[in-house]
Amino acid sequence: MGVGDTAAPEPPPATAERRWPMATAVLVATVLFVVTPHRGRVPGSWVGPVLQLVLLGLLIAQDPGRIDRRSPTLHRLTVALLAIMTLGTVLSVTILAVDVLAGVRGVTATALLGRGAAIWVENVIVFSLWYWQFDRGGPAERAAAAPVPPSLAFPEDATPELAPLGWRPEYPDYLYLAYTNATAFSPTDTLPVRRWAKLTMMVQSTLSLVIAILVLARAINILPG
Repeated sequence: MGVGDTAAPEPPPATAERRWPMATAVLVATVLFVVTPHRGRVPGSWVGPVLQLVLLGLLIAQDPGRIDRRSPTLHRLTVALLAIMTLGTVLSVTILAVDVLAGVRGVTATALLGRGAAIWVENVIVFSLWYWQFDRGGPAERAAAAPVPPSLAFPEDATPELAPLGWRPEYPDYLYLAYTNATAFSPTDTLPVRRWAKLTMMVQSTLSLVIAILVLARAINILPG
């Protein structure tokens, strides 16, 4: 190294992301599912929220604080949690579609819009967690800087000079991705580069579009003239 040369700054040590953003998202989705009225609820639908809370409790107990434990068991528990949440969201959309298409009486436009908004938020949260769990091997693998190829290309990947040293995507980044995908019905600044990511984003956009069409069409129909 010549005189006056300076070494490139070393990236800071990897720090695992905190558990609470993900846990808060799960709790919000669970509360929305419980408090949102659904006509003709599927018998035993209360089991889903209970299982979600149990699985979330197990995850927190096994890997509290920061998510840095690389464990197949924890991975399976997280996938089970997301599968239950996804099933609940799909059932909510299905029941909403049945109510709208059947023209259920006694439903105000305000109530319908509120119900559709709650299901839409659940949709955003559920898919943000799917992206968060599977991109680059999941949060624990990202914290360990495991050589897992990315499934989603963030702007920071293309412009590392604008990102903090050692930047890695965390849950808020995936929440933003799910939100923009649900509103624009297409990728915005983050691009899917693996087939599973493309198909998952396609499913999320489809659900968001169905919710918007059903709720708006029915709400406009029952608004007073």
